[in-house]
Amino acid sequence: MTTKTLLLLTVGVLAWSEQTFRFVRDASAQAPANAAFEAETMQHFQALMRLDTSSPPGNEIRAVDYLKQVLDKEGIPSQVFAKDPKRPNLVARIKGNGKKRPILVLGHTDVVTIDPAKWTHPPFGAVREGGYVYGRGAVDDKDNLVASLMMVLTLKRTNAALDRDVIFLAESGEEGAPDVGAQFMIDNHLDAINAEYCFAEGGGVVRTGGVVQQANIGTTEKEPRFVEIIARGPAGHGSVPSKNNAVTRLSAAVGKVAEWSPPLRINETTGAYFRKLAGMVPPDIAKHYRDVLSPDPKVSKPASDWLLDNQPTHWSMLHTSLVPTIIDAGFRYNVIPSEAKATIDVRLHPDEDQASFLDNVRRVINDPNVEVRWGRERYRPAGGSKIETEAFAVLEAQIKKHYNTVVLPTMGTGATDMSNIRSKGIQCYGIGPALDTEDGPKGFGAHSDQERILESELHRFVRFQYDVVMELVRARK
Repeated sequence: MTTKTLLLLTVGVLAWSEQTFRFVRDASAQAPANAAFEAETMQHFQALMRLDTSSPPGNEIRAVDYLKQVLDKEGIPSQVFAKDPKRPNLVARIKGNGKKRPILVLGHTDVVTIDPAKWTHPPFGAVREGGYVYGRGAVDDKDNLVASLMMVLTLKRTNAALDRDVIFLAESGEEGAPDVGAQFMIDNHLDAINAEYCFAEGGGVVRTGGVVQQANIGTTEKEPRFVEIIARGPAGHGSVPSKNNAVTRLSAAVGKVAEWSPPLRINETTGAYFRKLAGMVPPDIAKHYRDVLSPDPKVSKPASDWLLDNQPTHWSMLHTSLVPTIIDAGFRYNVIPSEAKATIDVRLHPDEDQASFLDNVRRVINDPNVEVRWGRERYRPAGGSKIETEAFAVLEAQIKKHYNTVVLPTMGTGATDMSNIRSKGIQCYGIGPALDTEDGPKGFGAHSDQERILESELHRFVRFQYDVVMELVRARK
């Protein structure tokens, strides 16, 4: 985007800003909810989505330049921190009176890569159609990014009295490169983002058939690492069978790993999750949720097996998972290769003992000719946030107000940069807009080829996040 285009956009923003300011200046404790505010939200959302920040290579500087110009025009000071000049992080702070520790709101500016040929709408077009906005980043994570931007803009315009600072971090590198983003920030600039509570992606409201079912608040998550399994044997001609065939050894090893079920583990989050969920479903399903929490393996194991067959996402919340994703072997059909390698996507339960984990995998494979090793070092440490906090109570109350549904503390089976932030003792909670359960299977979800978000749910989420933060930060006499 050119500088001229950015300036034209900003002029339009300023015109809307005055109208929005007049609307909210006497009601700063509530989220803005007028046409001008929503138009401004959509303008920023589309502008950010039209910036190609695919990682790799990232080029998050495009989004940071846009955000900084908007903040500068509003008189909101910001700082830019960068390990890689093309992949910077932006921090803006709205000052409070300091009676309480700050709140951090977090959105990442990078998105996953795309295959343009598979998109119906241009992936960086931010096309509005049928009440949706289509494009890469619609739900991962430029929705959280624009919600956080609108929050600090509103706080500045209303000059709200605050007991806490509100910190906005637009971070780079979430899609696999935290060394330039969250990890870089906590290692080198923690003072700029240190807070009591943090809100970021990693949760959301679940809709089915257009009806809200529940709200998942991320309080912990599994740790992503991958394991490499390497089988070796003598090379040879494909016309002569060999019991030492590396491909055969690897196939057997991968099969054993795929069939292995690591121990079931329950923690504070998953215990609360399944107890609450059992009260929301038919009795036959509820029995499985209650049984899986039993300390008696004779009761919990059949329930766990049922989850694996019927609800694998729920099974994954209770176990370390190992999923084969890549096989690399051979270069000609008639040559037996001397080496074959498989990559296993491992999502470690937060309570997993990683020092002994590989030894357990080796025992499962039980073949001295097969090497098992980590494919990368730890980069998203395990950790969790407490449920009994002021922040979680406010989340529950505001979910009830905005969505009229129940809150489930949730352990994510994926991964977010909240793990890095949590490692510094900051209590982080994953939130997000309402998404339809039907969208994922249809190819409209995060990382899909038709990623989209309902405009109405984007606006509702912006208001919800604002109300959550205001309830925690507004000055009290």
